[in-house]
Amino acid sequence: MEIVVTPSAAACFREEWGYEAGDRVRVFVRYVSGGAEPYGFGIMRDDPMDPAALVAVQGITFYMEQKDAWFLEGKPLTIDLQEDGIVFRLGG
Repeated sequence: MEIVVTPSAAACFREEWGYEAGDRVRVFVRYVSGGAEPYGFGIMRDDPMDPAALVAVQGITFYMEQKDAWFLEGKPLTIDLQEDGIVFRLGG
């Protein structure tokens, strides 16, 4: 399991969302609807307790706890910036 944060996404977190060097950002799985894709990703500032994966980009540490790792099924998670904002891509 791996988390990849693109430089453009990290810059967005710093410039538009107000994150700073030294911040720790937890990526977690949350229930979003009863539709075809009932789960999605959320983020929040938090301190790691039992991280399954972590990566530091531009001074910000992004991580996912063991309890949420099931959702990735061993695939990499890429956090990127597109026209509409931050996107999460699971897999290659």
